[in-house]
Amino acid sequence: MIRRLKSLTPRPIWRVLTGPYWWWHNRARHQFAAAISDRLEESQGVLRSMQGGHRGQRCFILGNGPSLGNIDLSLLRNEVTFGMNRIYLLFGKMGFQTTYYVAVNTLVVEQSAQEIKSLSMPRFVTWRGRRWLGSDPDIIYLDSDYTGPATFSGDVTGRVYEGSTVTYVALQIAYHMGFEEVILTGVDHSFSIQGPPNVTVVSRGDDRDHFSPDYFGEGFRWQLPDLEASEHAYRMAHAAFEKDGRRVLDATKGGKLTVFPKVDFDSLFART
Repeated sequence: MIRRLKSLTPRPIWRVLTGPYWWWHNRARHQFAAAISDRLEESQGVLRSMQGGHRGQRCFILGNGPSLGNIDLSLLRNEVTFGMNRIYLLFGKMGFQTTYYVAVNTLVVEQSAQEIKSLSMPRFVTWRGRRWLGSDPDIIYLDSDYTGPATFSGDVTGRVYEGSTVTYVALQIAYHMGFEEVILTGVDHSFSIQGPPNVTVVSRGDDRDHFSPDYFGEGFRWQLPDLEASEHAYRMAHAAFEKDGRRVLDATKGGKLTVFPKVDFDSLFART
């Protein structure tokens, strides 16, 4: 019904009518919570201590697409890696955990809170997730949101724009940490499910769009992808890294993303 009303209302009028609600819902109430709690400020102190800590190094950001099952993940054992959302479902097969973990989607955090709490690596989670993870003192909270302005934050101690994909947030964290080269893999940028971007749906069976059928399995609530918004965010990341003399490479096998230079995954590792 809301989508129907939106389609019938001129855009300027719709923005005037709904603007105050979305301002409060998306950002203001979370800023208010930060003002009466020192938890976000503590996380920002941790983030400051991490700034530039990996200067000159490379890292891998693991997307969650089906292609992640088509590479030799054992090659990443001694690499610095970022895992996202429900990547922990793959840890048994990998034989190791990722170095870092990132989650900013509220639905993912809400439904996966216990699993996220059980992880032992540094975990970067949206401040909105405090409702479900607040009792975990080791969570590193990000002041992230998914509304405008669309920006790339080289310093993630402040506001972080989510860019319609957690991968974009991981790219900003990697930049903040000083990584010279960031390599994406498993970022398929392609979904079989269709529908309006960002609409919440409930999975009715096995997940065909991620590395595991249980990723967003039956009964899991998730939001349909916004590939156009994600591409815009990726272009900002590409420009930011390139301007600083750093680079992002895409080693996804068969991925549809065309923003970053492509590289063969296996070629990244020295063979003896």
